[in-house]
Amino acid sequence: MQPAANRPMTPAEWGLLLGLSVLWGGSFFFVGIALSALPPLTLVVLRVGLAAAILALVLRLRGIPMPRGASVWRAFLGAAFLNNAVPFCLIAWGQTHIASGLAAILNATTPLFGVLVAHVLTTDERLTAHRLAGVLAGLAGVAVMVGPSLLAGLGAEVLAQGAILLAALSYAFAGLYGRRFKRMGIPPLSAAAGQVTAATALLLPVALAVDRPWTLGMPPLTVVAAVAGLAALSTALAYVIFFRLLASAGATNLMLVTFLIPVSALLLGALVLGEPVVPRQLLGMALIGAGLVAIDGRLLRRRGAGGVPGRS
Repeated sequence: MQPAANRPMTPAEWGLLLGLSVLWGGSFFFVGIALSALPPLTLVVLRVGLAAAILALVLRLRGIPMPRGASVWRAFLGAAFLNNAVPFCLIAWGQTHIASGLAAILNATTPLFGVLVAHVLTTDERLTAHRLAGVLAGLAGVAVMVGPSLLAGLGAEVLAQGAILLAALSYAFAGLYGRRFKRMGIPPLSAAAGQVTAATALLLPVALAVDRPWTLGMPPLTVVAAVAGLAALSTALAYVIFFRLLASAGATNLMLVTFLIPVSALLLGALVLGEPVVPRQLLGMALIGAGLVAIDGRLLRRRGAGGVPGRS
């Protein structure tokens, strides 16, 4: 059987990846609103805590027991540290110092880190020339979409930019780490619930000590709604899709979602808010599309087979 990272994704997997990009693209919007009234650590705890409660309720309604055993919960804690605690805190803090567009460029380095980490640490998700070319084209597309004006701030807030890059690296390691849940026989819904529950346990004491949230005033309704959307859509639902894709498509393919996040945000802005789309953004989307085609590999293999449709 062809390794997950080295086979084309199915149309259903591409659909799930696009849906995940919309959910995680919305998280930047929700975080931007919520940070107007909440400190970063408190926001992250509310995000994972509410998501954990939602997923625990779903498990109960479906009659699925929460996984037990010390080894399982050690794995959940590891996933929570790499996939929630580290990147959520770094990104939330980074967004208080740099523009969201620049953060999107830096976050889009996740697939580049992902293919390199997977190449070094696995035998079934090895780096190929067309995958590396596709990752670089996608990264260029994200930069073109966001535009050169935001790059003027590159280096002005070195610590914040470094935080976003560390978050991207953490996501890359998390994708590989999360593969163990399939081997352990833990379904995506249970893996998502266990991870955000463990993340809540890790982060709650820190937030209580640092932010003293009981001293904060009641946030406005817009912030409450943003936190609810962040927890229910961009965390609970998103991580169910994340673990399903991780099990079927592999960690390297899954990391491509960071290329699609700015595309989803652009299309949502145009369709829902009537925001204009400029030629630079169309060029960026074209570069991202070319990168995804290169990573998928089907068209390249057909060209190598003489351009005969249906051959692979």
